[in-house]
Amino acid sequence: MKWFLQNKREMEWRSDPRPYYVWVSEIMLQQTRVETVRPFFHRFIRELPDIGALARCGEEKLLKLWEGLGYYNRVRNMQKAAVIVTERYGGVLPDDPEKLRTLPGIGSYTAGAIASIAYGIPVPAVDGNVLRVLSRITGSEKNIDDPKVRSHFENLVSDVLNSREKPDPGIFNQALMELGALICLPNGTAKCFECPLREMCRAYCTGNLDSIPVRSMKRPRRVEERTVLVVRDATRTVIRKRPEKGLLAGLWELPNLDGHLTDDEALHAARQMGIRPVRVRALPDAKHIFSHVEWHMKGYLILSEDLEGLEDGYTAVEPEMTEREYSIPAAFARYTEYLDIKLGQKKFGG
Repeated sequence: MKWFLQNKREMEWRSDPRPYYVWVSEIMLQQTRVETVRPFFHRFIRELPDIGALARCGEEKLLKLWEGLGYYNRVRNMQKAAVIVTERYGGVLPDDPEKLRTLPGIGSYTAGAIASIAYGIPVPAVDGNVLRVLSRITGSEKNIDDPKVRSHFENLVSDVLNSREKPDPGIFNQALMELGALICLPNGTAKCFECPLREMCRAYCTGNLDSIPVRSMKRPRRVEERTVLVVRDATRTVIRKRPEKGLLAGLWELPNLDGHLTDDEALHAARQMGIRPVRVRALPDAKHIFSHVEWHMKGYLILSEDLEGLEDGYTAVEPEMTEREYSIPAAFARYTEYLDIKLGQKKFGG
């Protein structure tokens, strides 16, 4: 805790650890770096300053505020939870971890983080960083992906928080998190000589640092080939909404198809959308990695005379509208830069 207070990174949700701020930050920080989250957190809090505002927010605005963070179900679950908190708890997150865990999108770790950091309740908040720290300190060779092992370490932290010394729960939990984020790093990059717990760390003292923590072997991601079409006239681009279930559910996207198409096949696909293409240009290849699948993408920029005859399900929008209103997932980031380029002969390559 002393090390943490001297070395902690300054974060807005730490300097003002109100329950709503802690909750929003913890959901945003899942699988995302602190520096990436900062501007998203500022924007989100500015637009939705409290739980009531989150509960009332329209879906398009909500998804637009989350654009760039990915995992959109997280913010949808946040809104579902906000509605429940508004109706059941008067718009204030409960301080009871058990009640917190009943809310959509809040598991054991997030409940522990909110309860301990915002309310000072002596409960553990054990995430991946903390599991790594505790596994190394204790020299544990048990698989940290096993729920029983996670439960074991949660009990260890709980014992400390409820011991005779009774350390500040929020500071103690954040100290473990910060140690894992800054010092006790994975994959051979740990900064042991800067670690305040080096002398009591069994993994360090026995030379087993690289083999701890133990994790299950991950399945290789499934690779899917896609072709993305940036279909334009002089002022607008074609987008469509994805199905309400499945990957990137309910988000707007650039039209895309299975497989890697030739330019003739891409033109044929564009005609089936109800447009009259006049030129086509190949775009750079791109790749996007999801949790369990990789998209390997080929792209085409297709110019149409107009976009008046679009088939149902497709929408033509001006580029600035996608900036303000339509949430297009980061998977298409390589191609969204072509939404507002000038379509002269030199630019288009025709």
